[in-house]
This record gives sequence, C-alpha cells and structure tokens, in this order.
Amino acid sequence: MDHKYNLSWNSIARPTIRKVCIAAFLLTTTTLSWASENMPTASPESVGMSSERLGRIDEYFQRFIDNDQVVGAVSLVARHGKVVHHSAVGLKYREENIPMTTDTIFALASMTKPIVSTALMMLFEEGRFRLDDPISDWIPEYADHQVLVSDGARQRRVSESSGVTIRQVLTHTSGLTLSPANRGMTEEELRWVTNDGEQFSTLGERVARAALIPAAFHPGEHWQYGASTDYVAVLVEKISGQSIDQFLGERIFEPLGMHDTFYNVPRNKVDRVAARYTPDEDMKAELQREPAYAEPTTYFPGVSGLNSTSSDYIRFAQMISNGGELNGVRLLGRMTVDLMISNHTDDKSVYIRGPGYGFGLGFGVLLDPTQSLDTLSPGSYGWGGAFGTLYYADPVEDLIGLMFIQLRGHGPLNIRQRFTNVVSQSVIDTVANREPKVQAY
Repeated sequence: MDHKYNLSWNSIARPTIRKVCIAAFLLTTTTLSWASENMPTASPESVGMSSERLGRIDEYFQRFIDNDQVVGAVSLVARHGKVVHHSAVGLKYREENIPMTTDTIFALASMTKPIVSTALMMLFEEGRFRLDDPISDWIPEYADHQVLVSDGARQRRVSESSGVTIRQVLTHTSGLTLSPANRGMTEEELRWVTNDGEQFSTLGERVARAALIPAAFHPGEHWQYGASTDYVAVLVEKISGQSIDQFLGERIFEPLGMHDTFYNVPRNKVDRVAARYTPDEDMKAELQREPAYAEPTTYFPGVSGLNSTSSDYIRFAQMISNGGELNGVRLLGRMTVDLMISNHTDDKSVYIRGPGYGFGLGFGVLLDPTQSLDTLSPGSYGWGGAFGTLYYADPVEDLIGLMFIQLRGHGPLNIRQRFTNVVSQSVIDTVANREPKVQAY
C-alpha cells in the first residue's frame, strides 16, 4: 500500500463518522456564500429546485460512508449560474479523524483533461492552427508515424493512412499511446521509449520518444480513450512557448480566480488535501495514499495531475456553461464553446458510463438518454476522474453537478452514475428550455 504507516485495515480504529458528518453539514450550510468564492448563491426554490430533495445528496453519500465504502465526499450543484448546494460529509483523512470540508483539495485525475483541452482551444481562437492540421507540424517526430496491424496471428507495422490531426487528439480518435506494452517493439526500442526505466523530466520528452510506439489503429478509425490529452498538453507548450503548468496558471486559473488549482500542491496547503483510498476485496475503503508534501515536479501530464477544490472547479465549469465567460472574464468565444461540447465522433462506438454517448473536444457528450439511462438532457457534457471525481453540465436545464471523492476502483459502486440522477430529481420547475442542444461536426 502507498502510505508510510504500515497499518492493515483491521488494525485501524474506525471513527464514528456520522457525528463528524453532521458537524460538517452544519458548518457548510452556514457558509455556502463564502464556500464558492465570488460565485453567486441562491435558495434552491428561487431557481426551480427543491431544498428538501437536494438534501438527498448528503443522504446518498452517507449510505456509502456508513457501509465503509467511501470515507468522505464533497458535492456542489449550481443552476442558472447560482450555487444552491455545497456540502461536505464524512472524513478527508479517516486515519487521523479529520473531517471533510468544502475547501478540501482533491486529485482530479482525468478531470484535468477538459481544462487542458480548453487551453488548446484558446490558442485555436488566436488563429495558431486549424483543427485538422497534423500534430507533426508541432511535434515533428510524428511526421512518419506507424500503426500496428494484424494479419491473422502476425503483426506488422505500416505507415498511417494519414497524419494524426489536432482534432483527433482532442477527441481520442488518434490511436496514439504512450504505453509500449504489446506493441511488437524490440528491446532497444523499449529502452528508448521508456527512458531505460528512469523518470522523464518533461512530458514533451516522453511524447517525442513515444513516436517509436506504433499506433493502435489508423487515425480517425476508432474512438479509444487514453493518452491523447498528453499530446494536447504538449501542443499547448509547443504553440505557446510556455509549460502547460505556466499556461494554465496564467491564462485560466488566475483569470478565473482558481487559487487552489495546481499540479504541485504548495506545502502550506497540504493539510487540506484528501487522503486517497482503494476498495479491498469486500469493497471497503482501504488507505492507499495519505496526504503528504511532494517535491515539485517539472513533468506535467495532460491526462491527469491537477489538484483542485469544488469551489475552484465550479468556476471553470460555469465559465464553459456561460459560453466562455465568468464574471466579466472571457476565456473563449461562445461559438468555440459550442464546437467543443458538440459530438465529433460520428457513429464510432463511444462507451462512457454506458452507451448513448459521443465525444467532443475534451468533453464526453450525451446523445441519447434512453440508451445511457441517465436523467440528463441530450447535449449534456462533462468528464470524471479515476479517483471518483465528476463534473457534468446539462445545458437544457442550465444545471451543473460536481462530486468529489478519493476512491480509486470505485467503478463497481456506480456512485457517479447514480449521483447525476440524485441531482436531477431535485429539479421541480417546468420552465426549462426543452430544445435538445446536441450538435454534430
């Protein structure tokens, strides 16, 4: 296990979580106005939602906590640009009996991807590239990239049918991978692409070496979720001349007031970081990684790596929902945002939370709720992270939901899938614009 105390699950005294949850709930309900810095708040009823039904969100997470499946959770709901629910239940570090709070810092994992994709689209708006330009214009190692194809039991490398484009890395249709496993590579090639087992100093170095790894399929042939957003991050660096860390800080986080979002958690904020857990064989949460200061790194992934709070992430989410603007600060034009949250994967098989989804430029897009069985409108979009974070927006209902837990291996619980339905049932008005928002490109 990835923590310094050699403690088994049975040797850890479990605290009385419900008392802590009640205290945390009382704290957050009295501090809603400051919990989402500079974000307007409203009573649920004033925006067509039910206070009583929103209370089911805490009850929902409490059931997982009572079953020892989840240690703590933070949830946030906003409608019509106003926060109507922001609450914390449980603990952020069970082994030290530290309560979860609404300002807890979480590892976002893949919820990093929409932010990094937004960074590249900001450069798109500056006329730096077209979406169907090849990535080799900026990462020349991919000018003659190969793909691994199978002829029965035999595998061979052939040239790609066309160069991977910027749109294809944004939509996960590139076929690119940073993993050399089962790619038919020689020992010498493996040593090169893995840096002989040593840590790469930058993502750009790793991506350049990974050009030796043949793609899984020809560009645009399939949808395959994976490493494509690492290439998006490198493109941001190559085009802007800044590290992705610097670009995000200066162009997105600072303008939006996201002061608790970063790759490297500052030493003075480590006490706000949630511990990470993983299920044991009985799906009980077991400590995987305790909060601890890590020396700053220069390796900034595009696929993951950011840390943030619910109060910060709602600012990014609301900016996208507003068509690229928040509190007078505009990062993107409305038409660009419309392009990003539209489906770009045609009829390719895209399995996100289940069937019924497509993929945009950095966001999953709901196409058919009758397939996904989610109580969301067509055109809803968002993304989640491996540790149990989730962000989604329903543009028809003008509704945003965020949930944050830290449980790697949460899949069998279906905790994120059910969360969206618990939020949706709290909408009680009948005035929403019911026109579907789905667009396809």
